[in-house]
Amino acid sequence: MNMPAHPDRPRVPLSVYVLGLAVFALGTSEFMLSGLLPPIAKDMDVSIPRAGLLISAFAIGMVVGAPLLAVATLRLPRRTTLVTLITVFGIGQVAGAVAPNYAVLFISRVASALACAGFWAVGAAVAVAMVPVNARARALAIMIGGLSIANVLGVPAGAFLGEHFGWRSAFWAVAVASAVALLGVLTLVPAIPLPEERPRLSHEVRIYREPQLWLSIGVVALAAAGVFCVFSYLAPLLTDVAGLDNGWVPTVLALFGIGALIGTAIGGRIADAHLFGVLLSGIAASTVLLVALALLAQYAVAAVLLSFLLGVSCFYTAPALNARMFDVAGAAPTLAGATTTAAFNLGNTSGPWLGGIVIDAGFGFTSTAWAGGALTAGAIGITTVSLRHHRRTAASRVVAGGDGGEGGIAIGEKREVETVVKPVRGEP
Repeated sequence: MNMPAHPDRPRVPLSVYVLGLAVFALGTSEFMLSGLLPPIAKDMDVSIPRAGLLISAFAIGMVVGAPLLAVATLRLPRRTTLVTLITVFGIGQVAGAVAPNYAVLFISRVASALACAGFWAVGAAVAVAMVPVNARARALAIMIGGLSIANVLGVPAGAFLGEHFGWRSAFWAVAVASAVALLGVLTLVPAIPLPEERPRLSHEVRIYREPQLWLSIGVVALAAAGVFCVFSYLAPLLTDVAGLDNGWVPTVLALFGIGALIGTAIGGRIADAHLFGVLLSGIAASTVLLVALALLAQYAVAAVLLSFLLGVSCFYTAPALNARMFDVAGAAPTLAGATTTAAFNLGNTSGPWLGGIVIDAGFGFTSTAWAGGALTAGAIGITTVSLRHHRRTAASRVVAGGDGGEGGIAIGEKREVETVVKPVRGEP
């Protein structure tokens, strides 16, 4: 049934799409709180900045859970691990939906995040194992595409449900989506045998001695933090500053998600040949847009347009951010993906936290855009340092190889990027 119609384009089995559905549920849960903070804050009798810590709680769980569960589940059957993790995640959504107080809701977010991180770590390996070598990139793109669709459909749908049926209904909806994904994993995902030779973690952890890895972590974390510093408080910014009705929030979130899809498509096409160019131009664009949002947020049309463009610029850099991380950590396949996930969520944690600080300090919701712009400006600086170090290293390799030509360096850089970007293209 899954035999390829053409030897160069094998079909991707339905089970990979099931993993994409699961990622859709995971991504919706992770990001939907950006449109639910005001009603959650009111119902739980906490401030909006404190409600924003629920976003940070999920991100912290991802930071801790990604590398921890990537290592802890190495010897466990893959399908059993996926079933367990999506079940725990669904239970976390139910716990959030019935949470009687803020503390229970906070704990449910952390537990859900740990399961989410583990599913990402294992799910990618399963998706690759179910297809031929020449279909791996497509399989991962389908799985990761669930996150983009979550931003386009899931997050605004969660805001819509929260507006009309209460914020708890959004958690129930994700719980139902998780149950559907669980059923799909049980019935469609085959048993994946463990590799005969397990990765040697003692060798893989050596990547953390590489300065370029830490530079890449810094770029990813600051770039993500800058955008999520303002995105986490986008709902109150739109209503309290731009003067839009609450009903506009799902629409603007959907526009951000559409922008994310557009940005990912553009960045994924050109990151192979111009990795650092994409990084610098994309992060610079985000910085300019954040400053513009800080200055023009009181104008509804400007706030809506800038939200859309911010989605484009943020996800435009995503393929290049992933490619660079896998470039410097490619010798450690077990930890490379987990490190990328942890770095992104380190930014998703610190961004909302910093946004809450500036709001609590009395600077208003527009201050989150100023703070976000400062963070992305820092990411530009680190990217520049990383580029200079990369050029020196590439030049040394070319000289050692007997080719001192400028063209040789360019070709070497492009080949190096291509070997790592294809398996992870499209990941946020």
